[in-house]
Amino acid sequence: MTYEELIHSIQEASEKKTIAVAHADDISLFQAAKEAIDLRLASFIFTGPAEKMEVLAEEAGMTSRHREKIQLVDSSVPKESALKAVELINKGAAQVLMKGMLSTSVLLKAVLNKESGLRTGKILSHAAGFSLPGRDKMLFITDAAMNINPDLNEKAQIIQNTVETVKGLGVEKPRVAAIAAVETVNPAMEATIHAAALTQMNKRGQITGCVVDGPLGFDNAVSEEAALQKGIDSEVAGKADILLVPDIETGNVLYKSLTYFGNAVVGGIITGAKAPVILTSRADSVNSKLFSIAMGTGSSSVH
Repeated sequence: MTYEELIHSIQEASEKKTIAVAHADDISLFQAAKEAIDLRLASFIFTGPAEKMEVLAEEAGMTSRHREKIQLVDSSVPKESALKAVELINKGAAQVLMKGMLSTSVLLKAVLNKESGLRTGKILSHAAGFSLPGRDKMLFITDAAMNINPDLNEKAQIIQNTVETVKGLGVEKPRVAAIAAVETVNPAMEATIHAAALTQMNKRGQITGCVVDGPLGFDNAVSEEAALQKGIDSEVAGKADILLVPDIETGNVLYKSLTYFGNAVVGGIITGAKAPVILTSRADSVNSKLFSIAMGTGSSSVH
C-alpha cells in the first residue's frame, strides 16, 4: 500500500468519516479541511469560537460545496473545545478526533477524562506513517512521540495498537521489526532482550495479527540486500512495514531524519483510544496534514 493507494481507497469508500477538530482557531486547519474535502476524504465538525471560524472558513476559500461538509460548534476556550470534540466522538457524530490550536496536553486530558473521555484500557501510543521516495510501500514507526521509555509489556501493547491501525490502512498482516543497534541478543543492551522477547510473544500468540522479528538493525529491517549480506533469514528482515523503536529519542531522531534528509511525506496519529487522534501543526506541509487525515480516517474502523 502506497500513500497514493491509501488516498484512493478512502476516496472509493462508500461511507466517509467525520473528523471532530478541537479548537479550530487557525486558517491552516480550514485549508487542510478544504483540501481533504476536495479529495473526498472526510467531513468535518469544528469546535471553537464561532465568529472567528466563520471568518477563517471564508478566508480559506471554502465555497458552498465545502460548507456542506463542515459544521461549526461554538466554544470559547481550548478546554471547552476539547471536551466538546470528545463528546462528538462519544455521541457517534464523529469518528476521528483532530488537534486544533490547543496544546496536546489539554487535548489528551479530555481524551483521558475518566467520566467523559475516550479511554479503552489500552496504552496510548503514536504511529507515524512515511511515504518515501524510492520505496514502493509506506513505512510506519512507533513510538516516536508518546511513550518515553516503554517497558516490555508496554512495547507489546504499542505493537498491537500500531498493527490494528496499519491493518485498517490495508496492510493485511504487517511485518514488525523490533529495532536495536545489533542483530544479536546482548544482555547489556535492553533493546535486544525486549526485541527477542517480543518475537517469542508473537510466536506464542500474545501479540497477534502480525509477524514480529528482532532484534534487527534499521538497515536490515528495511533493506533486503543488507539482510542478505548479514545472512539474516527472516519473514521481516528487509520487508518491514512497522519499525518498533526502543525509546522516544531513537524514534524522534529517526522520524526527523526521514523527514529532513529522506524527503518523506509524513503523517501521524495517536492510537489506543476509542477513536484515532490526529496531531498536526501549522508547520506541517499540506501533504503531511492530508497523510495524517488519511491515517485517521482509514484506520478509524478498527478502533
